[in-house]
Amino acid sequence: MIKYKELNKVKKLEFIELLNKQSIRKHLINHPNFNSKMFDKWLDEKIAMNNISGCKLRAIYSNNTLAGWCGIQYENKKYEIAIILDDKFWGIGKTIIFKKLINWAKELGHKTIYINFFHTRKKYKFLEKIALNKYETTLFGEKFITYELDLN
Repeated sequence: MIKYKELNKVKKLEFIELLNKQSIRKHLINHPNFNSKMFDKWLDEKIAMNNISGCKLRAIYSNNTLAGWCGIQYENKKYEIAIILDDKFWGIGKTIIFKKLINWAKELGHKTIYINFFHTRKKYKFLEKIALNKYETTLFGEKFITYELDLN
């Protein structure tokens, strides 16, 4: 069973442990491991993002285990889908969480949504089939593959 919780409802140490896992970090922009202070700053930024109109960020629990976090966030003047999962839960990303995020985006009134995958991620054929556009993007000095999705 999948549940979504507000980010500030997650136990801090549990979240830090998850975010510092190498299996998660290898597909993200390189940054130091989280300590308590860095995590507090990250969490404050995500909570502020969650309060922006059109955004919604949540922690993901699968069978009462923290699996990651997801949401719709506003980055680089575009609304984007973010799904960050422990590799033990990758199977639920496409099948359950992606669909939930698309529904959230529609409920929030988005007509278009973007997904930015770090260059280390494999190609996703299902996204290539449904994307309006696919192109390379540079964000924060790193290479990403961006998929533009039409929600109409």
